[in-house]
Amino acid sequence: MASKREIHLGAVPYGTGGPGSHTLWLDPEIPGDASVDVAWFTEIAQLAERGRFDLLFIVDSQFITPYSPPHYLNRLEPLTLLSALATQTSHIGLVGTATTSFNSPFNLVRRLGSLDLISRGRAGWNVVTTGDAGTATNYGLDEHYDYDTRYGRAQEFVELARALWDSYEDDAFVRDRESGVFLDRSKQHVLNHEGEHFKVRGPLNLVRSAQGHPVVFQAGDSDQGRDLGASVGEGIFTHAPDIPSGQAFYDDIKTRARDRFGRNPDHLVVMPGIKVVVGDTDEEAREIEAFNNDRDHTFSAALAEFGRAFGWHDFTQYDLDAPFPSETLEHGRRSFFTQAKAVTERAVENGWTLRQTVEATRYFRKSEFVGSPTTVADKLIEWWEARACDGFNVGVDHPANFRRFVDDVVPILQERGVFRADYEATTLRGHLGLPVPVNRHTAARTADVTA
Repeated sequence: MASKREIHLGAVPYGTGGPGSHTLWLDPEIPGDASVDVAWFTEIAQLAERGRFDLLFIVDSQFITPYSPPHYLNRLEPLTLLSALATQTSHIGLVGTATTSFNSPFNLVRRLGSLDLISRGRAGWNVVTTGDAGTATNYGLDEHYDYDTRYGRAQEFVELARALWDSYEDDAFVRDRESGVFLDRSKQHVLNHEGEHFKVRGPLNLVRSAQGHPVVFQAGDSDQGRDLGASVGEGIFTHAPDIPSGQAFYDDIKTRARDRFGRNPDHLVVMPGIKVVVGDTDEEAREIEAFNNDRDHTFSAALAEFGRAFGWHDFTQYDLDAPFPSETLEHGRRSFFTQAKAVTERAVENGWTLRQTVEATRYFRKSEFVGSPTTVADKLIEWWEARACDGFNVGVDHPANFRRFVDDVVPILQERGVFRADYEATTLRGHLGLPVPVNRHTAARTADVTA
């Protein structure tokens, strides 16, 4: 574990452009097929590793419409991609999104464990319950699970995953050629899990990695999402518009972890996603920010993607200048309901039309992390020192901008002693200062001996 508190950094590549950046692919530095080009992802991963980043994070979803962002329309499956990147990198953590709503526990746990072994202990799992309700139709269901079922499955899924990763004690494989003993069978453990949502016998046919288990990340913001993160999350992905909002979330999630679930709050690393723009001067950086915002996110694109939080309800059918159709909130009941509810309440409170509501989601909100390298570094440190976060997920949009962050901002953080000068660990847990989980069967055996 890390001996001192330091800023943690993640890189989040958007490929050809995700929500809010439909026309990012127009940047000539971004190949038109970047989202399925492993060479492009390799370049980004190696650049982030050169900047001594803790992790690279690959987001995912599995339901699309003709109006989905370019990156969503055509992109690689995260764990397959990360396994390829594991062979082209040596230190950076590799985190991928995988849903607990539409995966078989044994199969997903095995794939995550395989990535952890291939990368020698650098794997991480972003646990999601799937907000895109339409995904259910891709898995033979007529409608998506309700909130309680989604989060109940997620809680049981993670607990089951950790039990499966402990199927073998760390010294189970003897591999003694003289005696001919390959396995100490007393250290292979059948699970026989039978819960509310899953039934799995086990054991998993895979040993633990150097970090024990893949690091579990979580990003829900609803009350149930925060409870899930506080109970099982080791890394927490979030968003915050300013320091007070970040502090409020930081305090809430860590207090829940300690008071409701008896966890050490230092074992949760909170990393909000941020948009960074670096220029030679603050003024130049703001000009770049304004230009990119206008180019990367048109009104027509914003209207087309507006329905995602509402179960991809089609808002193009409504009169743009009529009052916002608040009854559409019901379409978000089994989708990103927290987000849909916030948008609806804001529109109703302000008496907005649909056009005004869409514009508000597209509205150019100036990022706090825009300016010269010194300005950006100062702001990162200010947030971190204020305990609004433990680190940041830096969006990789325009490649030239990300290079400037690595080459110009990171060295300032290093000079100020708040970010590593070099990797001091080889695993993702080591980077994040998280403990290696003790194998539960070894712990029980040790307890029996000392009792």
